[in-house]
Amino acid sequence: MSAPESLATPAQRLAALVRHRTVSEPDEHDPAAFAAFRETFAAAYPRLHGLETVCFDDGTLLFHLPGESPERPMVLMAHHDVVPAPAEQWSFDPFAGVVTDTEVFGRGTLDDKGPLVCIAEAVERLLGGEERPAHDVWVLSGADEETVGYGASRAADHLRDRGVHPWLVADEGGAIVTDHVPGATGPVALVGVAEKGSVDVGLLAIGGGGHTSIPLPDGAVARLARAIVAIDEHAPELLVSRAVEAMAAALGLGALDAGELGELLRGMSHETAALVSTTMAVTRLSGSPADNVVASEARATVNVRLAPGDDRARLRERLEKLLAPHGVLVDWMRGDDPSPVSRTEGPQWAHVVRAAGALGDHPVVPYVQTGATDSRFFSRFCDAVYRFAPLSMDAGQRASIHGPDERVSIASLELGAEYHRSLLLHPW
Repeated sequence: MSAPESLATPAQRLAALVRHRTVSEPDEHDPAAFAAFRETFAAAYPRLHGLETVCFDDGTLLFHLPGESPERPMVLMAHHDVVPAPAEQWSFDPFAGVVTDTEVFGRGTLDDKGPLVCIAEAVERLLGGEERPAHDVWVLSGADEETVGYGASRAADHLRDRGVHPWLVADEGGAIVTDHVPGATGPVALVGVAEKGSVDVGLLAIGGGGHTSIPLPDGAVARLARAIVAIDEHAPELLVSRAVEAMAAALGLGALDAGELGELLRGMSHETAALVSTTMAVTRLSGSPADNVVASEARATVNVRLAPGDDRARLRERLEKLLAPHGVLVDWMRGDDPSPVSRTEGPQWAHVVRAAGALGDHPVVPYVQTGATDSRFFSRFCDAVYRFAPLSMDAGQRASIHGPDERVSIASLELGAEYHRSLLLHPW
C-alpha cells in the first residue's frame, strides 16, 4: 500500500494538498474543496487512513494509532483549512502548489498543511515498518480552525467521552526562529506554552441618518471613526506572564524584573511587543447601505488578543470606558480567555525538548503563542499543551502566514517529519 508516483515526495504531497481551496471563511467556504482534499490526503497517506478514523460532520479528521499501552496518550494536531489568498498579491497562484528546487509555495504551506504533512509523514513511515509507539497516539486535523474551531472542540469532547485524557498535546504555534529573539545569538526553537485569548468585539454607533444633501454633524460614522482612532492610540498595559518569564530565563534574561523585561520586549519589535500586552485590531467596518444615504448606524469589528493575565470582563470594562466619550457602544462580544500556562518542567516538556533535537542543536525556549489554535480546547483537561510547528521560519516567512507568498522549505518538511518521528518513538 503506497501513494501514487505523482505523490512520491513530501513536497509533492504538500503541493497536492495546497491545490484544494480549503478556505473556511463563510463567504468562500466550498464543501466540495474539502471533500476533494480528504480524497487527496487519503491517496497521499494510505496507511494513515487505514487506521481507525472519525470524520466529523464538518470534515474534521481524527485518527487513532494504537500503541503498546492506552495509558499516557498523545494528541498530534494540525488543521487543514486556510484563510483567503487574494491572487493579485502573490508571485504565484496561491492555490497552484508551486514546487521549486528548494521551496513549496502556496496558501497553507506554513499554516497549517505543512505541519500536517510532517505529522502524516512520520505516521506513514512508522506504519510501513515494524516499530510502534509505546502509547496510543491520536492525530487530529481540524477543518475550521481559522474561523471557530468547532471541529476540534467536538473532537476533544469525543476523546474525553471515550475516557482519553491526553498526557501531551502538540499543535501548531512556534517554530525554529532565526531572528528577533532577545538574548539569542542563533536560531531557537520557540515552543508556545500558553496562547492568548481571541475575542471579537462588535462596536455600534447609532443616530444621525438621513439624506446626504443635508447631513447632520457628529453622525454615527464620524463618532465610530473617532472611537477607532482612540482604540488605535490606546497604550496597552504591560502584562508579563509566567510563560514570558520562563522564556526570559531560558534566554539568560532572568535578571530583569517584570517591568524591565516588558519594556525590552515592547521596544524590540511588533512581534515581541505582542507577547506582553493585549492587542486590538479593527478588522471590519460597515455604514450606509447607499452612496447618498447618511448612515443611521455604523458598525466595526475589533479582533482582540488577550494576553495571559487579562480576560473578557476586564476588556469590556476598558472598552466601554474608552468608547463612552464618543457615543459608541460595545454591541456584542464572543471568544475565549487566554489559555492556562503549560508546564515547562517534568516529563512532557522533556519529551518535547528531546524530540526537538532532531531539528538541530537549537535552544528550546518557551513563549506565549499570540495566535489562537485548536489546541485551546484541550487545555480544559490537559496541562501539557505545546504549540510548535517544527519548521524553520525567517521574518519573511512568518510575515507570509495569512499574507502573500506563503512558502516552506523542502528541507524543513523532512526535518519536521523527523521531529514527529522522535515524538512518536521515544518512550514517554
